[in-house]
Amino acid sequence: MVMSMKQASREKGRPLPSSLFAAILYVVMFVIYSINAPSAITLGGITDLLNNTIVLAIASAGLTLIILAAELDLSSVGVIAVSNVLVATVSTKMPAGTIGSLLLVCLVGLLVGLVNGWLVAFLGLQSLACTLGTMIMCQGIALVILDAPGGEVAAFIMNRLTDTVFGMIPVAGLILAMVVLAWLLFRRTRFGIAIYAVGTDAVASHLTGIDVKGTKLRVFALAGVAYGLAGYLLSAQTGTGDPRVSNSFLLYVFAAVAIGGTSLGGGRGGVIGSVIGAAILTVMQKLLFAVGVADFYTNIFSGLIMVVAILFGNLSAILTLHQRMPLTRHGDHGYSAQ
Repeated sequence: MVMSMKQASREKGRPLPSSLFAAILYVVMFVIYSINAPSAITLGGITDLLNNTIVLAIASAGLTLIILAAELDLSSVGVIAVSNVLVATVSTKMPAGTIGSLLLVCLVGLLVGLVNGWLVAFLGLQSLACTLGTMIMCQGIALVILDAPGGEVAAFIMNRLTDTVFGMIPVAGLILAMVVLAWLLFRRTRFGIAIYAVGTDAVASHLTGIDVKGTKLRVFALAGVAYGLAGYLLSAQTGTGDPRVSNSFLLYVFAAVAIGGTSLGGGRGGVIGSVIGAAILTVMQKLLFAVGVADFYTNIFSGLIMVVAILFGNLSAILTLHQRMPLTRHGDHGYSAQ
């Protein structure tokens, strides 16, 4: 029996156990970090931690949408690089530079996403190869715009986006809260349900009337906008432009998604888990620094956490499958969302 949209809607709200594992891991790591660095629990420490988390979290959220649809996207670092150099070169020169540069980088991300989506969904090309190409192109464009670190980000962007509201609430925390709220609403829409359905079984989704090509095109476009926003927020922290600033982001973006419990095969996971995954990677770096561990051990611990998270996610998926065996004999299928 072909799975219906209604069935997908019922099942997708079940939390994936691996996201709970990620949340518990984050709490444990943060407690250890705060013991070794008491300033971590001050407003300044929390603001700094959220500022360090938000760029990776937003980029990971965009990639999560792509992976849920059973595709891959390497172009995030290219879009972030272009966005960073654009903000550094135009935010102080164009009228309404703060809003204007934000709209500009979101438009750039949207265009790159539409190109990726068209190549993958309508031409049937492999997403890994296509997005590798657009990533390289974007990195080249970033070098054309700014061939060396430089430029200047508008003071309003730097001061406001990295500060607090009313001296109490970090702006980065508010942005992350809005992303989480938007996801909780979005995943219950027809588009959100379609993403899970396409990622689980594109053929069955097509037979039930879902526009598979249109869904993938919109997913890539939405992810591109997220990458542009991530580049904008990165510029607020760096205060300058650097065409190579995002070179180290790619592996961490994928690691955050995997640690958060999203299946790299598609159809299972969610944005909340990826945000938690990004937070784990950030607090892990600060924890290692606080206890005096050398920086080059960071990748070792990141990889270890990623492998454990994937193993835990696969185990939970197997256990869930066994629990549903009586239903699957009648042809029912399930989706899990965070």
